[in-house]
Amino acid sequence: MTAPLFEVEHVTKRYGGLTAVNDVSLSLDQGELVGLIGANGAGKTTLFNLITGADTVTSGAVRWQGRDIDKMAPWERARLGMARTFQNIRLWQDMSVADNVAAVLPARSGTGICASVLRLPAFRRAEAGIREDVHTLLGRLGLADEASARAGDLPYGDQRRLEIARAMCTGPELLCLDEPAAGLNPRESAALNELLLSIREVDKTSVLLIEHDMSVVMGISDHIVVLDYGRKIADGTPQQVREDHAVIAAYLGVEEDEETEALREVEQEARP
Repeated sequence: MTAPLFEVEHVTKRYGGLTAVNDVSLSLDQGELVGLIGANGAGKTTLFNLITGADTVTSGAVRWQGRDIDKMAPWERARLGMARTFQNIRLWQDMSVADNVAAVLPARSGTGICASVLRLPAFRRAEAGIREDVHTLLGRLGLADEASARAGDLPYGDQRRLEIARAMCTGPELLCLDEPAAGLNPRESAALNELLLSIREVDKTSVLLIEHDMSVVMGISDHIVVLDYGRKIADGTPQQVREDHAVIAAYLGVEEDEETEALREVEQEARP
Protein backbone atom coordinates (compact mmCIF):
# COMPACT_ATOMS: atom_id res chain seq x y z
CA MET A 1 0.00 0.00 0.00
CA THR A 2 1.13 3.57 -0.75
CA ALA A 3 1.87 5.73 2.30
CA PRO A 4 -0.44 8.70 2.90
CA LEU A 5 0.81 12.07 1.70
CA PHE A 6 0.92 13.20 5.32
CA GLU A 7 0.21 11.65 8.72
CA VAL A 8 0.63 12.22 12.42
CA GLU A 9 0.76 9.14 14.61
CA HIS A 10 0.02 9.15 18.35
CA VAL A 11 1.22 12.76 18.64
CA THR A 12 1.26 14.36 22.09
CA LYS A 13 2.32 17.88 23.03
CA ARG A 14 2.85 18.91 26.66
CA TYR A 15 3.70 22.33 28.06
CA GLY A 16 4.81 21.57 31.61
CA GLY A 17 1.76 20.05 33.30
CA LEU A 18 -0.62 21.02 30.45
CA THR A 19 -1.32 18.45 27.72
CA ALA A 20 -2.48 20.48 24.71
CA VAL A 21 -2.58 17.57 22.25
CA ASN A 22 -3.07 14.06 23.57
CA ASP A 23 -2.30 10.93 21.49
CA VAL A 24 -3.78 12.24 18.22
CA SER A 25 -3.45 10.36 14.93
CA LEU A 26 -4.69 11.47 11.52
CA SER A 27 -3.70 11.04 7.90
CA LEU A 28 -4.34 12.82 4.64
CA ASP A 29 -4.06 11.21 1.21
CA GLN A 30 -3.05 12.88 -2.02
CA GLY A 31 -5.91 15.03 -3.30
CA GLU A 32 -7.93 15.00 -0.07
CA LEU A 33 -9.55 18.00 1.58
CA VAL A 34 -9.68 17.48 5.35
CA GLY A 35 -11.32 19.69 7.97
CA LEU A 36 -10.03 19.99 11.55
CA ILE A 37 -12.64 21.31 13.99
CA GLY A 38 -13.29 21.65 17.71
CA ALA A 39 -14.35 24.19 20.29
CA ASN A 40 -11.99 26.96 21.39
CA GLY A 41 -9.11 25.43 23.35
CA ALA A 42 -9.54 22.01 21.75
CA GLY A 43 -5.91 21.95 20.57
CA LYS A 44 -6.45 22.66 16.86
CA THR A 45 -3.83 25.40 16.47
CA THR A 46 -1.29 23.47 18.57
CA LEU A 47 -1.75 20.43 16.34
CA PHE A 48 -1.47 22.66 13.27
CA ASN A 49 1.83 24.04 14.57
CA LEU A 50 3.14 20.52 15.14
CA ILE A 51 2.14 19.59 11.59
CA THR A 52 3.78 22.62 9.98
CA GLY A 53 6.91 22.66 12.15
CA ALA A 54 6.20 25.81 14.15
CA ASP A 55 6.42 23.63 17.29
CA THR A 56 7.90 20.24 18.14
CA VAL A 57 6.13 17.13 19.38
CA THR A 58 6.64 15.77 22.89
CA SER A 59 6.04 12.25 21.63
CA GLY A 60 4.69 10.57 18.51
CA ALA A 61 5.61 10.89 14.85
CA VAL A 62 4.98 13.33 12.00
CA ARG A 63 5.50 11.82 8.54
CA TRP A 64 5.55 13.03 4.95
CA GLN A 65 5.05 10.23 2.42
CA GLY A 66 6.26 7.78 5.03
CA ARG A 67 9.34 9.87 5.93
CA ASP A 68 9.77 11.08 9.52
CA ILE A 69 9.86 14.90 9.50
CA ASP A 70 9.11 15.86 13.11
CA LYS A 71 12.65 17.29 13.52
CA MET A 72 12.40 19.42 10.35
CA ALA A 73 12.09 23.21 10.48
CA PRO A 74 9.12 24.93 8.77
CA TRP A 75 11.27 25.98 5.78
CA GLU A 76 12.43 22.39 5.29
CA ARG A 77 8.82 21.20 5.29
CA ALA A 78 7.99 23.92 2.78
CA ARG A 79 10.67 22.52 0.49
CA LEU A 80 9.02 19.11 0.72
CA GLY A 81 5.74 20.64 -0.49
CA MET A 82 3.90 22.03 2.55
CA ALA A 83 2.57 25.60 2.81
CA ARG A 84 0.39 27.34 5.38
CA THR A 85 -1.57 30.47 6.19
CA PHE A 86 -2.17 31.95 9.64
CA GLN A 87 -5.25 32.82 11.63
CA ASN A 88 -4.14 36.46 11.77
CA ILE A 89 -3.51 38.05 8.37
CA ARG A 90 0.21 38.56 7.77
CA LEU A 91 0.41 40.60 4.58
CA TRP A 92 2.83 43.43 3.85
CA GLN A 93 0.10 46.01 4.13
CA ASP A 94 1.94 48.87 2.40
CA MET A 95 3.08 46.83 -0.59
CA SER A 96 0.98 46.22 -3.68
CA VAL A 97 -0.95 43.00 -4.14
CA ALA A 98 1.41 41.94 -6.94
CA ASP A 99 4.52 42.69 -4.87
CA ASN A 100 3.15 40.67 -1.94
CA VAL A 101 3.06 37.66 -4.24
CA ALA A 102 6.29 38.37 -6.14
CA ALA A 103 8.23 38.68 -2.88
CA VAL A 104 7.57 35.08 -1.91
CA LEU A 105 7.91 33.44 -5.34
CA PRO A 106 10.86 31.03 -5.59
CA ALA A 107 13.99 32.72 -6.96
CA ARG A 108 14.69 32.31 -10.67
CA SER A 109 18.10 31.95 -12.28
CA GLY A 110 19.38 35.31 -13.41
CA THR A 111 18.03 37.24 -10.43
CA GLY A 112 21.34 37.58 -8.56
CA ILE A 113 22.69 40.92 -7.30
CA CYS A 114 25.11 41.47 -10.19
CA ALA A 115 22.51 40.60 -12.82
CA SER A 116 20.05 42.93 -11.11
CA VAL A 117 22.45 45.89 -10.85
CA LEU A 118 23.64 45.50 -14.46
CA ARG A 119 20.16 44.73 -15.82
CA LEU A 120 21.54 41.77 -17.74
CA PRO A 121 19.32 39.96 -20.29
CA ALA A 122 19.02 37.00 -17.90
CA PHE A 123 17.66 39.34 -15.24
CA ARG A 124 15.14 40.91 -17.61
CA ARG A 125 13.92 37.45 -18.68
CA ALA A 126 13.61 36.37 -15.06
CA GLU A 127 11.74 39.57 -14.19
CA ALA A 128 9.29 39.03 -17.05
CA GLY A 129 8.77 35.44 -15.90
CA ILE A 130 8.01 36.59 -12.36
CA ARG A 131 5.46 39.13 -13.63
CA GLU A 132 3.79 36.39 -15.67
CA ASP A 133 3.70 34.01 -12.69
CA VAL A 134 2.19 36.72 -10.48
CA HIS A 135 -0.47 37.59 -13.07
CA THR A 136 -1.40 33.93 -13.52
CA LEU A 137 -1.66 33.26 -9.79
CA LEU A 138 -3.68 36.40 -9.06
CA GLY A 139 -6.01 35.52 -11.92
CA ARG A 140 -6.55 32.04 -10.46
CA LEU A 141 -7.60 33.60 -7.16
CA GLY A 142 -9.74 36.39 -8.63
CA LEU A 143 -7.33 39.19 -7.73
CA ALA A 144 -5.89 40.16 -11.12
CA ASP A 145 -7.78 43.47 -11.20
CA GLU A 146 -6.31 44.40 -7.80
CA ALA A 147 -2.67 43.73 -8.72
CA SER A 148 -1.55 47.35 -8.30
CA ALA A 149 -3.71 48.06 -5.23
CA ARG A 150 -2.18 48.47 -1.79
CA ALA A 151 -2.67 45.17 0.06
CA GLY A 152 -3.90 46.93 3.20
CA ASP A 153 -6.68 48.63 1.21
CA LEU A 154 -8.24 45.37 0.01
CA PRO A 155 -11.58 44.24 1.44
CA TYR A 156 -11.10 41.69 4.21
CA GLY A 157 -12.21 38.75 2.06
CA ASP A 158 -9.71 39.66 -0.67
CA GLN A 159 -6.93 39.92 1.92
CA ARG A 160 -7.71 36.35 2.89
CA ARG A 161 -7.48 35.34 -0.79
CA LEU A 162 -4.15 37.13 -1.11
CA GLU A 163 -2.79 35.14 1.83
CA ILE A 164 -3.81 31.93 0.07
CA ALA A 165 -2.21 33.21 -3.16
CA ARG A 166 1.09 33.73 -1.33
CA ALA A 167 0.89 30.24 0.17
CA MET A 168 0.30 28.81 -3.32
CA CYS A 169 3.47 30.45 -4.69
CA THR A 170 5.64 27.43 -4.00
CA GLY A 171 3.25 25.04 -5.76
CA PRO A 172 2.60 23.04 -2.57
CA GLU A 173 1.31 19.50 -2.47
CA LEU A 174 -0.35 20.24 0.90
CA LEU A 175 -1.94 23.59 1.75
CA CYS A 176 -2.61 24.11 5.47
CA LEU A 177 -5.16 26.86 6.17
CA ASP A 178 -5.79 28.27 9.64
CA GLU A 179 -9.38 29.61 9.74
CA PRO A 180 -9.48 31.01 6.17
CA ALA A 181 -13.18 31.92 6.52
CA ALA A 182 -12.73 33.93 9.75
CA GLY A 183 -14.54 37.25 9.41
CA LEU A 184 -16.08 36.43 6.02
CA ASN A 185 -19.75 37.02 5.22
CA PRO A 186 -21.89 34.17 3.75
CA ARG A 187 -21.23 35.27 0.15
CA GLU A 188 -17.48 35.38 0.74
CA SER A 189 -17.57 31.99 2.51
CA ALA A 190 -19.37 30.46 -0.49
CA ALA A 191 -16.72 31.94 -2.81
CA LEU A 192 -14.01 30.50 -0.55
CA ASN A 193 -15.59 27.06 -0.88
CA GLU A 194 -15.40 27.31 -4.67
CA LEU A 195 -11.79 28.48 -4.50
CA LEU A 196 -10.65 25.62 -2.25
CA LEU A 197 -12.40 23.03 -4.38
CA SER A 198 -10.73 24.56 -7.45
CA ILE A 199 -7.32 24.43 -5.78
CA ARG A 200 -7.82 20.75 -5.11
CA GLU A 201 -9.20 19.91 -8.56
CA VAL A 202 -7.17 22.23 -10.82
CA ASP A 203 -3.90 22.53 -8.92
CA LYS A 204 -4.08 18.98 -7.54
CA THR A 205 -3.26 20.34 -4.09
CA SER A 206 -4.36 18.59 -0.91
CA VAL A 207 -5.89 20.84 1.75
CA LEU A 208 -5.99 20.68 5.54
CA LEU A 209 -8.03 23.43 7.19
CA ILE A 210 -8.95 24.54 10.67
CA GLU A 211 -12.31 26.23 10.48
CA HIS A 212 -15.25 27.34 12.64
CA ASP A 213 -17.54 28.13 9.69
CA MET A 214 -19.55 24.92 9.40
CA SER A 215 -20.85 25.86 5.93
CA VAL A 216 -17.23 25.67 4.75
CA VAL A 217 -16.18 22.54 6.65
CA MET A 218 -19.32 20.49 6.00
CA GLY A 219 -19.66 21.74 2.44
CA ILE A 220 -16.27 20.77 1.02
CA SER A 221 -14.42 18.35 3.32
CA ASP A 222 -13.84 14.74 2.30
CA HIS A 223 -13.48 13.89 5.94
CA ILE A 224 -13.38 15.79 9.21
CA VAL A 225 -11.30 15.31 12.36
CA VAL A 226 -12.79 16.59 15.62
CA LEU A 227 -10.73 17.50 18.70
CA ASP A 228 -11.95 18.01 22.25
CA TYR A 229 -9.54 19.04 25.03
CA GLY A 230 -6.61 17.82 22.96
CA ARG A 231 -8.06 14.40 22.14
CA LYS A 232 -9.49 13.19 18.85
CA ILE A 233 -13.12 12.24 19.40
CA ALA A 234 -14.25 11.71 15.80
CA ASP A 235 -12.83 11.18 12.32
CA GLY A 236 -15.21 10.57 9.44
CA THR A 237 -17.26 11.98 6.60
CA PRO A 238 -19.21 15.22 7.15
CA GLN A 239 -22.39 13.18 7.54
CA GLN A 240 -20.84 10.86 10.11
CA VAL A 241 -19.43 13.76 12.11
CA ARG A 242 -22.69 15.71 11.90
CA GLU A 243 -24.54 12.77 13.50
CA ASP A 244 -21.88 11.78 16.05
CA HIS A 245 -23.25 12.05 19.60
CA ALA A 246 -19.85 12.79 21.13
CA VAL A 247 -19.28 15.62 18.66
CA ILE A 248 -22.69 17.15 19.31
CA ALA A 249 -22.17 17.04 23.07
CA ALA A 250 -18.55 18.22 23.10
CA TYR A 251 -18.38 20.62 20.18
CA LEU A 252 -21.65 22.38 20.94
CA GLY A 253 -21.43 21.93 24.73
CA VAL A 254 -24.84 20.34 25.29
CA GLU A 255 -26.28 17.53 27.35
CA GLU A 256 -27.51 14.33 25.75
CA ASP A 257 -31.20 15.23 25.89
CA GLU A 258 -30.41 18.37 23.86
CA GLU A 259 -28.68 16.48 21.06
CA THR A 260 -31.59 16.50 18.62
CA GLU A 261 -31.87 20.26 18.77
CA ALA A 262 -28.09 20.64 18.55
CA LEU A 263 -27.96 18.39 15.50
CA ARG A 264 -30.54 20.62 13.83
CA GLU A 265 -28.29 23.63 14.56
CA VAL A 266 -25.29 21.92 12.96
CA GLU A 267 -27.29 21.03 9.85
CA GLN A 268 -28.61 24.58 9.59
CA GLU A 269 -25.10 26.08 9.90
CA ALA A 270 -23.81 23.70 7.24
CA ARG A 271 -26.29 24.93 4.63
CA PRO A 272 -24.91 27.57 2.21
